[in-house]
Amino acid sequence: MRKFLATVLLGLSGLLALPALANNPHVELKTDLGTLQVELYPDKAPATVKNFLAYVDSGFYNGVIFHRVIPGFMAQTGGYTFDFQLKKTGEPVANESDNGLHNVRGTLAMARKNDPDSASSQFFINLVDNTRLDGEKDKPGYTVFGKVTEGMDVVDKITEEPRGLYRAFPDAPNVPVRILNARRIDDAAANGGN
Repeated sequence: MRKFLATVLLGLSGLLALPALANNPHVELKTDLGTLQVELYPDKAPATVKNFLAYVDSGFYNGVIFHRVIPGFMAQTGGYTFDFQLKKTGEPVANESDNGLHNVRGTLAMARKNDPDSASSQFFINLVDNTRLDGEKDKPGYTVFGKVTEGMDVVDKITEEPRGLYRAFPDAPNVPVRILNARRIDDAAANGGN
């Protein structure tokens, strides 16, 4: 028994000597209705996370609205200003929907056109489990690259806003709900300062 315990303790001390793995990046999205925090998964969607963080770091998301909000489905943002002007984006990012992550409530996924590799700045937050949007063999889906870790109640508030005032954007809230500020936060801030 002593030999077994010594072996276990030696193994644990070896684990403690290993360098800590890099933590996933966190982003704070301050909106008109409150703040949410998201955790990103660069190990599962490296190109998508790099693309998203480039938009965050450049200030691109500051001032964009939630322009497509469908209760029981998803809330989409990342492309339009309050007056429905489409912002100019960079090159599209390759689809990474075969990464093992699923479109479930609270996850972030890239919006795209019919071309699987057409995602640029727009993303959506799944309001329910939408696994039909997942990629399958020979059928690209919508790339999941992060999840809301705090503030899902804020996303739910966005879905309660009246919609339908804008003919060209019938799913946009009547009073624009903006991302006021998007910024990276460190681990302490992501854990409430603990």
